[in-house]
Amino acid sequence: MGEATNPTFIPLHIAVLTVSDTRTEATDKSGKLLVDRLEAAGHVLHEKAICPDDVYELRARVSRWIADAKPDVVITTGGTGLTGRDVTPQAIEILFDRRIDGFGEMFRVLSYDVIGTSTLQSRALAGVAKATFIFCLPGSSGACADGWDKLICEQIDARTQPCNLHELLPRLTER
Repeated sequence: MGEATNPTFIPLHIAVLTVSDTRTEATDKSGKLLVDRLEAAGHVLHEKAICPDDVYELRARVSRWIADAKPDVVITTGGTGLTGRDVTPQAIEILFDRRIDGFGEMFRVLSYDVIGTSTLQSRALAGVAKATFIFCLPGSSGACADGWDKLICEQIDARTQPCNLHELLPRLTER
């Protein structure tokens, strides 16, 4: 992380959505990891939910959070692979006003150091909808830890320099 010119931490409201047909609150390691990490960093959990691998249920859930003025960030975990039930990218990308191409690229670069060429199977992605940042991570807890620790946490922290996503929030709805 670069030198901080803004020494003030400003917490964001973050929603976490686990995408799975099989996970429950008791077995959702990745969703719990994200909640624990965001709260440890000082952010506020807006809501946590589990949604089945269904395009329309996913869109409906995330659309409600986008329409709500409260969450600044939505993080999904799961459904970014290549199987028939992995529908998160096609469900969520259509909601984006803008795609953050660098997120998926950076995620796969960082993931390569951990899992090698298997990272090409990941369709991790991010974008902006209305005034909400949306990050779609794979379902493994390792991928969620890497995505949060190495990318998301720093970019949503107003203290990260030379620039960060946090400072863009007031300007996301400019025309």
